[in-house]
Amino acid sequence: MRISRIAIAAGAVLTVAGTLSAAVPAAAAPVPAMRRACPVVRPDAPRCLTLYAPQTAVDQAIAEQAAGKRVAAALTTPKGVGAGNIESAYKLPLTKGAGQTIGIVDAFSTPHLASDLAVYRKQYGLPPCTTASGCLRIVNQQGKASPLPRPDPTGWGVEETLDVSMVSAACPLCKIIVVEGTQPSFADLAAAEDTAVSLGAQVVSNSYGGRESGFTQPEAKHYSHPGHVIVASTGDSGFTAAQFPANLADVTDAGGTKLVPAKNARGWTETVWNDNSGASGSGCSAYVAKPSWQHDPHCPGRTSADVAAVAANLALYDSSLPKGTGPWLTVEGTSASSPLIAGVYGLAGNASTVQPGFEYAHASALFDVTKGNNDWFNRGHGASCGYDYLCVAKTGYDGPTGLGTPDGTGAL
Repeated sequence: MRISRIAIAAGAVLTVAGTLSAAVPAAAAPVPAMRRACPVVRPDAPRCLTLYAPQTAVDQAIAEQAAGKRVAAALTTPKGVGAGNIESAYKLPLTKGAGQTIGIVDAFSTPHLASDLAVYRKQYGLPPCTTASGCLRIVNQQGKASPLPRPDPTGWGVEETLDVSMVSAACPLCKIIVVEGTQPSFADLAAAEDTAVSLGAQVVSNSYGGRESGFTQPEAKHYSHPGHVIVASTGDSGFTAAQFPANLADVTDAGGTKLVPAKNARGWTETVWNDNSGASGSGCSAYVAKPSWQHDPHCPGRTSADVAAVAANLALYDSSLPKGTGPWLTVEGTSASSPLIAGVYGLAGNASTVQPGFEYAHASALFDVTKGNNDWFNRGHGASCGYDYLCVAKTGYDGPTGLGTPDGTGAL
């Protein structure tokens, strides 16, 4: 089966053929041992929500090819869900999105961000998005091109590369502004949030979080920007305390799923992401009142998530890690779903008019995820929430995946 990718160069439309099957993993492929990109410092401190493992065999085959050896093309092809799979699974109209800008808020700097993004986009037949063309812009939290923060000493570089790659997969014609906070603190990330909006981002993605508390809530005002859409990841620890900033009523919460190819009309099946490494976050806020547009019965406050997208078995190119750990990686985490949902908002093109809770009135334009659970800590099947919708996928709304995943752009 072949699909078309859309490339735009110098105002001309170019169709690029890609092979869907080459990027689709076997349904029974084992989950590799994952590492946290950002370590847990303390529960209420912000950390990125990415896990990764090297694609050792692929990287070795690429190195052998570079050394002049004859290597079968299949051996150098990254494994896992790629951009073409994302387009196919979510029925995304990739010719849209021109004129939209997606903001990415992260901490620290990633020196190889532009070149790594170029490799990812080329691999999957996406048009270039460079700093020279103005498609990609990288600034500090004050909005200046220099000085950028110091490079990440842990793994925020993987996070930042994942963010721009997932926006690219969902909306290849969108522009991207990356705002790099000086430190991974809620104060610095909140300042970067305001900067992204002030620089023209219609949609801003936040793939980080920490447990909500009285210390996090004073920063809430920085995530309320009428006329703009703010998206945040729900977390990677399953059903637990609500995460900030995903607990906020002005934010669209993105949970995570697992995509598997299927012989059905859609071509895919989708379940709650939950494996040995992590699980889609959900929670009931103890600090934020339930919004008027949310009507689930068993949480008196704000419930996460609102919507979801793939957060497992994704292919990513990242050269920021030490030698022998990449550059091709398999990644997981709701750090993937937040920028994907942000990209779909870019495709929809209505961020300036859409109101919080819009998706609740347009749930028919989402794929309802009805299988799986995010009962991760107890490794159960939903016992942590009494087998309730708060941690078990159900028909209609549930905590792990919200109302579902994109079926085109009609719900966003």
